[in-house]
Amino acid sequence: MLGPSAHIDTFTRDNLPAPDDQPVFLPAGLDYPERLNAAVELVDRQVEAGLGDRTALIGNGRRRTYKELQDWTNRLAHALVEDYGVVPGNRVLIRSANNPAFVACWLAVTKAGAVAVNTMPMLRAGELAKIVDKAEISHALCDTRLLEELHTCADTSRFLKHVIGFDGTANHEAELDHSALEKPVHFEAVDTGRDDVALLGFTSGTTGNPKATMHYHRDLLAIADTYAKSVLQVTPDDVFVGSPPLAFTFGLGGLAVFPLRFGATATLLEKASPPNMIELIEAYGATVCFTAPTAYRVMLKAMDEGANLTSLRAAVSAGETLPAPVFEEWKAKTGKPMLDGIGATEMLHIFISNRLDDARPACTGTPVPGYEARIVDDSGAEAPRGTVGRLAVRGPTGCRYLADPRQHQYVRDGWNLTGDAFYQDEDGYFHFAARTDDMIVSSGYNIAGPDVEASLLKHPDVLECAVIGVPDDDRGQIVQAHVVLADGLVGDDECVKRLQDFVKNDIAPYKYPRSIRFIDELPKTATGKVQRFRLKEEATL
Repeated sequence: MLGPSAHIDTFTRDNLPAPDDQPVFLPAGLDYPERLNAAVELVDRQVEAGLGDRTALIGNGRRRTYKELQDWTNRLAHALVEDYGVVPGNRVLIRSANNPAFVACWLAVTKAGAVAVNTMPMLRAGELAKIVDKAEISHALCDTRLLEELHTCADTSRFLKHVIGFDGTANHEAELDHSALEKPVHFEAVDTGRDDVALLGFTSGTTGNPKATMHYHRDLLAIADTYAKSVLQVTPDDVFVGSPPLAFTFGLGGLAVFPLRFGATATLLEKASPPNMIELIEAYGATVCFTAPTAYRVMLKAMDEGANLTSLRAAVSAGETLPAPVFEEWKAKTGKPMLDGIGATEMLHIFISNRLDDARPACTGTPVPGYEARIVDDSGAEAPRGTVGRLAVRGPTGCRYLADPRQHQYVRDGWNLTGDAFYQDEDGYFHFAARTDDMIVSSGYNIAGPDVEASLLKHPDVLECAVIGVPDDDRGQIVQAHVVLADGLVGDDECVKRLQDFVKNDIAPYKYPRSIRFIDELPKTATGKVQRFRLKEEATL
């Protein structure tokens, strides 16, 4: 039974899955009041607790204290409500790289009672349009350096009416900044319900009709009060660093929700390369790092050349499988474990993890306190220990797709089926086996093959194509395209570059095929369905 709502625009609550299609909710001892605004809990409560002078955010050459962040977000919230007509329940898209302004805009949207829709800065107009249409987004806040694609999207949108620029640097030279600077620093945050939707997280790599996951205000706090509190054991003395985009729930949790919930500090990088992360770790004595195994491999090599990463007490690895050699080398060089874990946009964040005092190589760990997990067969029955099956999980967060029949595939009998194949050993530890779908995971990014295929097929040189993921030592997997060219064309290096450049300019650049193979025809069934398993078999020969 849902609690009270402050939403005037009831779109998200109207489009929740039917009660019977929602996952079982486990309260996990988290007793949140019926009225709850997550942004107030993450910022204002820290000021009330006497942490106002502590550093909340570091980015673009400037530190922001909790009091400064409170004032900043309050001014922004005033501007959104008074100058741009945002009402509780409106969906507000945010487009930016990782910087303090992104965090401030997200918190302001949340304080105003609206629903934040954080998006990747690399998305193109066509990809943004799918998100805008699915969520019926009326307002968009965008770093002025990234406005072009969003304006292109708005030109043909029947929903997006307000595209408002903000300054992602520290200069405050943009429309939203100018509006906010005229506002008071006190704002009465909307008294949202704990069961009001606060965030729409679009699953990465979506194609066609994208999937949007709906997360309540209480969900944003629950991931901190379970994983961050119990597994990471965060304190106000912690300094966070990492590479995942804030547009991903993995990044939003690790680089915003977790540090702010406990009065800690988040350092933000617009270009989070391993060298840049190392620089921040050394400069600020970062203690908690979130990134993918591929980045940790680079950081390990840098340690051989003198990089000092001794301040890190917790190295969290997610986004792709953590190879045992990386785990073992990290422990050998730092004396500290690496925390492998698995999460999902549908679940908001990590729900199975290793522990600081109990971490094993080639092992994902055990459920985070508050969550339950098991391995099931295709019928939903629990599988014997040691048997590979489907991972099922439930807890204080869970999948709620926005108006999407695919809810039935993800949630069954109250359990969330994550799309991962795992097995559980005799000691109760979970081990990753494979993805149960064809999603390509490359350097932590989830890439849907059909997205890349659709882009390639737009090029006049391409007659047919099929995309798969193939193993890669550095990235886990890379996108490999098998292309049938139009008659008379030659599949040479120049053609490869031409097609790669086309994809980079058509969809998010990280999705482009790093490998292209030219073939005379695609393997197909009698009914014309492409046999991707045969392409995968040939790719490993």
